Amino acid sequence: MRKAGINRRAFLRHSGIATALGLGGMMTACNREEESASGGGGFTGEPRSGNGEYVEVLALTSLPYFIDHKVGMEQAAKYLGVSTKFLGPSELDLDQMVTTLEQAITQEVSGLVVVGFDPLLAPSINKAIDAGIPAVTVDADVPDSNRLCFLGTGNEQAGELGAQELARLIGGSGKVIIITRTGQSNLEERVNGYRKVLNAEGIEIVQVANDDSDSTKAASAVTAALRTQPDLAGIACVEAAGGVGTATALREANKAGEVKVVAMDRDAETLEAIEEGTIQASIAQKSALMTFWGVMLLHQFQTLDIPITEDNEAAGVNPLPSYVDTGAELITKENVAQWKKTG
Repeated sequence: MRKAGINRRAFLRHSGIATALGLGGMMTACNREEESASGGGGFTGEPRSGNGEYVEVLALTSLPYFIDHKVGMEQAAKYLGVSTKFLGPSELDLDQMVTTLEQAITQEVSGLVVVGFDPLLAPSINKAIDAGIPAVTVDADVPDSNRLCFLGTGNEQAGELGAQELARLIGGSGKVIIITRTGQSNLEERVNGYRKVLNAEGIEIVQVANDDSDSTKAASAVTAALRTQPDLAGIACVEAAGGVGTATALREANKAGEVKVVAMDRDAETLEAIEEGTIQASIAQKSALMTFWGVMLLHQFQTLDIPITEDNEAAGVNPLPSYVDTGAELITKENVAQWKKTG
């Protein structure tokens, strides 16, 4: 087999890696500069480009949900012997998130893990790719960007799982509301999952309320809904703040346990509400896997050469899987103790 050299920076810039290529193996890479004598891929050890750091950029770093993102980054750093950083504004400030992302690009990091809160992140992600910095999205995707891979929950399936549980809890009939942050791609997919199942069951969705990922706004939305829909049977929350705010509103209205709730994620307040019976279930994402495998894939891109074709650059082959579903699990009172963080 002939030895083929590929300029990784040029490959990122020109090979059309944003094209959807279907699911691939977790450990696939391009660039055969250091192909082994046996014809297999070469392992370079150290990143070929950048300052050796892999950086996650997000907003809402103060949200407990993102603790697991940081844990995943740290575990990948420990496993690979590399450096990682967890950066971004503590609140939902997309302009500041873009600024943080742009700063990481100027620092020539070796790879970027980006939480795709909004389509406005696409230009910065593309700028990173043009600069030769591989970038993946996690948790929420920016599909119109040139990101290499999206790693996250199969969000419509997560919504379907939550809807099936909510339908069971309310006995297959009644009125429900959905609490979400509107305009965020992954959350819209979860809402679609709920709609699909609840509509098929003949369960009426009377409102989809926007909480802007703010538990106080979620509580206000639920309080208003309880006034206008006194026979409300269930509430579905597709992001973490919604469940916390819903629990607060139901306690204040003395309707805890009467109105059934399926929340999202595994933050401490949600788990406590499940234990006390204010929330009946929550859909847990394996969020630490998103950032762990995000760093693993970026490091693989930088260090491991597996020939997918005779000439990956010429073929325009994405060296990473375009999508990795990290899965979701159902938390109930029966298993909530196992989901509590002990460290």
